[in-house]
Amino acid sequence: MGAAKLADAAKSAKVFSVEDVARHNSSDDCWVIVRGKVYDVTAWGPKHPGGDLLFVKAGGDCTQLFDSYHPLSARRVLEKYYIGEAEVPAGGWVEYAEDLDDGQFYEVLKSRVYKYMKDNKINPRWAPAMYVKSFLILSTVAVSFYGTYFYFQNLLLCLLCAVINGVAMAEVGVSIQHDANHGAYSESPAVCHWMGWTLDIVGASSFMWKQQHVVGHHAYTNLHDNDPDIRVSAKDVRRVTSYQPWHSYHRYQHIYLALLYGLLAIKSVLVDDFAAIADGKIGPVKISKFTSRENLEFWSGKAIFGAYYVLLPLLTSPHSFGKLLLLWLTAEACTGWMLAFMFQVAHVVPDVKYIKREADGKVKYGWAETQVVTSADFSHGSSFWTHMSGGLNYQVVHHLFPGICHIHYPRIAPIVLETCKEFGIPYTVYPTYGKALSAHFQHLKTVGTGTVIPSLATVG
Repeated sequence: MGAAKLADAAKSAKVFSVEDVARHNSSDDCWVIVRGKVYDVTAWGPKHPGGDLLFVKAGGDCTQLFDSYHPLSARRVLEKYYIGEAEVPAGGWVEYAEDLDDGQFYEVLKSRVYKYMKDNKINPRWAPAMYVKSFLILSTVAVSFYGTYFYFQNLLLCLLCAVINGVAMAEVGVSIQHDANHGAYSESPAVCHWMGWTLDIVGASSFMWKQQHVVGHHAYTNLHDNDPDIRVSAKDVRRVTSYQPWHSYHRYQHIYLALLYGLLAIKSVLVDDFAAIADGKIGPVKISKFTSRENLEFWSGKAIFGAYYVLLPLLTSPHSFGKLLLLWLTAEACTGWMLAFMFQVAHVVPDVKYIKREADGKVKYGWAETQVVTSADFSHGSSFWTHMSGGLNYQVVHHLFPGICHIHYPRIAPIVLETCKEFGIPYTVYPTYGKALSAHFQHLKTVGTGTVIPSLATVG
């Protein structure tokens, strides 16, 4: 169905309320909304190249997710499943402006990137180096775990292994599961699914991660009241934007958060996942209901992690309980610090934008433009940081092309930089990781005290 025919069909199409669409929220009955139009994609499920990512926001507005994960040609496929129009909800859509000249920026960028990959015979979802890297990470998790809790008796050697174990578990999060749960690990949906489940093996939930990160954060990056990654409570220990509540203790957040970030992994494993089930949401993001398979995978993941990570050392390790507790806390703190320090430098720095919807409910930037101006890169050209951060040093590229394996980011970053320059969109790149981390803590100080700081970034 062409654009003209689709427009004609829309005039006489059936209109569905948001509540109508929301009832079709499972793999067996999946409707989605894209640009105010309703599609029944249930039949497409078994053939969908991204596997169960199709259902990650079943029954909801998937406009931003659809655009970011698909080449332009996918729109023709989607049109086959059109069934009607969506009624505008009471609060309105989270509607972005067009991306510079009626969407031209993102369309031009996509065509250039995918042409480059096709011309150079690069498979966007597959890279041999990713499998080597995954083997090394998972092997390090296993070997360091054994060394920490069973092999070594010397406390210093045990602590060293615990640090390595914590960093390796964080690497599962930033590298393996991150690509896999974005559908960027393999052409096989099954491989992506099970490599995504490695997150459950190290304690957190891949299901909840996709709800928060894919459904919420990627669709509404740094958007006040919509992005779950920058959410705060009324009396939160953290304040990251000027739109959020301020308390006197925020004057010191750039000091105490350096320590509290170490609790991130523990909080996620022991609190956040279960709170999401109880609340039915993660901040502003209403989570999808579990399928029977997802329910099994969630609880079995928690059981497996608890069995090998806690019970096995308690029952069979030669270490005392006090020593075990010290080693657990050390490993978990290292995991938390690494995850926090990697993710925070991407969006919580002074040189990116924090966005609030206009009075009419719309966002004044286009969605793709928003991904650029709300994200920051660091250490371009560094193979070490590309692998260590799982490609998060190319955060802008990741947000524009989440379905591409991070191994390829250094090759397509110049295309993104050049296209942004052509369209006059500022692209923030910190020259080193140290500069990016320093910028993060200076930003915390700024929003905590009101101090104005100079930019530490180069803008391309």
